[in-house]
Amino acid sequence: MASGLQMDQETALDLVKNGATLLLLDVPQFTLFGIDTQMFSVGSNFKGIKMVPPGPHFIYYSPSNKEGNEFSPMVGFFLTTQPAEVVVRRWHQQDERLTKLSEDEEYRYSDAVKRFEFDQQLGPYALDHYGVWKQLSSNITKNVIERIEPIGGDITIAYESGIIDQVPKTAMERHLMEQLRNSKFSNNAAKESHKQGCYYTTIPHAVKSRDIFGEELTALNLDKTNLLESILMKDHGGAEDLLLGEVQFAFVAFMMGQSLEAFLQWKALVSLLFSCTEAPLRTRTQLFSKFLRVIYFQLKHGFHKNKKDGNAADNGISVFFDDAWFSRDIFLYHLCKEFFPVVLESPVVDGDLLLWTRKLKRLLETALGWDFEDNAMDLIFEENDEFSPVIVPSNEVSPNEGPSA
Repeated sequence: MASGLQMDQETALDLVKNGATLLLLDVPQFTLFGIDTQMFSVGSNFKGIKMVPPGPHFIYYSPSNKEGNEFSPMVGFFLTTQPAEVVVRRWHQQDERLTKLSEDEEYRYSDAVKRFEFDQQLGPYALDHYGVWKQLSSNITKNVIERIEPIGGDITIAYESGIIDQVPKTAMERHLMEQLRNSKFSNNAAKESHKQGCYYTTIPHAVKSRDIFGEELTALNLDKTNLLESILMKDHGGAEDLLLGEVQFAFVAFMMGQSLEAFLQWKALVSLLFSCTEAPLRTRTQLFSKFLRVIYFQLKHGFHKNKKDGNAADNGISVFFDDAWFSRDIFLYHLCKEFFPVVLESPVVDGDLLLWTRKLKRLLETALGWDFEDNAMDLIFEENDEFSPVIVPSNEVSPNEGPSA
């Protein structure tokens, strides 16, 4: 694994001393292995990664057959490393998983790493990728990870077979479901679908209340500011960075870990935030400036990844972030078309909010060729599009039904 960054000797020595080490024992040759935004095919001499910067990381891998041309579902987990820490995992052949060692074994191997016994078999963390990873994980903290990660830590579409039965709402989702049906995921999914998924925040599609009716209830569904506020206070104790951390957690688990559950959560969070008009301009301006920055770097990375050639991930394994994402019936186009004028046409607007709104709009226009001024594009949306305005008749809410948030 080569890095494009030429480090001076002092920097390299500092990373050798203070960077974390990920020791991975018995990983089969040809396994696709990734850490953060770096991915490669494992060679026969591979024993892990050294010089890993302290902080949150996402580890993901896809087992291969003996020929290296067929792959099992991606498995990923988040990990927070400390300076000079040694993290040890061993490949469990039967489960095709990286598993933890006993305390005694871990101590013994950690000591061997510190004596540089494995140094020649450890690849250096590619620091020229680290800046992008920091942009994608700026709000992912140990607290965020512990709140959301599933029991056991492993995130994989093999546990998500129940999602395949949900009715897809867009052409892109139908495409994703079809990939899952036609892939080699099915056998593993049938065995492991009982596993617990991630503990994501519940995001209702529509606001319902027994105390609010008619036009007022419709207004609450056209502007999701109150719903956002309720979720922030109830589920995140008012901490905006926890919500942004979940947006990033879900994107990474989807983008790198190929989790369909994560995609649906990312979509729900993005849809909630882009459906607010009061919050960005008045009550939660800083949150929205940060959110637009978060999604800007997510999409910029996604477009870049889509255009790259020769990535190890192209070697026989499906990557969901493909051309279907960039068609004009994607939910993101409709949301952005409604959101951008809220900021850009406001007579008074925060400078950072305006800056990141313009940057995101320019990215979508240049990378995808989207024209947000062309009303003819709106005709591509079906009448039952889930992102058309939600009109809630007053008689839809039963007398016993409380506020949904």
